[in-house]
Amino acid sequence: MTFLSEERQNIIVDLINEQGKVLATELAAFFAVTPETIRRDLHRLEQKRKLKRVHGGAIGIFSSIESEPHFEHKRNIMLYAKTAIGKKAAGMIDDGDTIVIDVGTTTLQLAKEIQGVRNVTIVTNSIAAANVLNDRLEKKHFEGKVIVLGGILNPDQKSLSGSITCRMLEDFCFDKAFISCGGIMQPDISDYDMEESLASSIMIKQAEKAYLLVDSSKAGRRSFCRICDISQIDCVISDCGMPSGWKKDTKVQQLEWIVAEGV
Repeated sequence: MTFLSEERQNIIVDLINEQGKVLATELAAFFAVTPETIRRDLHRLEQKRKLKRVHGGAIGIFSSIESEPHFEHKRNIMLYAKTAIGKKAAGMIDDGDTIVIDVGTTTLQLAKEIQGVRNVTIVTNSIAAANVLNDRLEKKHFEGKVIVLGGILNPDQKSLSGSITCRMLEDFCFDKAFISCGGIMQPDISDYDMEESLASSIMIKQAEKAYLLVDSSKAGRRSFCRICDISQIDCVISDCGMPSGWKKDTKVQQLEWIVAEGV
């Protein structure tokens, strides 16, 4: 079936309203048109303020019900648990690993705990983590190099994200990805910001093994933007055990769940 451009754009707006986001590749396949045609449609709809274009697609122009707290406020919430999680996660890093660390106050604690490993390459889009890693490199707590991704700076969250960040990530292959989130509710892992969530999802896809670092305050919560399905995670490191209702779910039967205790 052939659609006129106006018909396509009306359907795209309907899909945005229903789903919250659309992917350009899926739209091109659905309408049987080229990706360039879809990009033109999204550009015109953005000009009309019907949506917001992001890397790989578009999202609706919404005001989120729950806004993300400022980074400096978040870093002291559940600090004891985050420190224990960060220390346990740091123990998963081996000599010669290439790892990626996303934005978050729990992954920041991981950066503070990396020590005693050699020839590691660490990639991150977290300005806060990059500063910590720079200090630890100078003090020779570990040996290797740190690559800071480019992108649009979010000063409130000390993060870099956007199409530049995503394109850079697609050029890397990682041994391990360390991911944080705003909420974990079976089957979804989610966060507040669409651009940061897209970057985290690419990190997971580009890694041999994906670790989710999540404290118990995030359990049973769903944030605005979906990062991935829980089945795409290999290991969860948390201060609490796996919810009892999950254990019979086939999606999580192969999931390793590590409880971080003490600091």
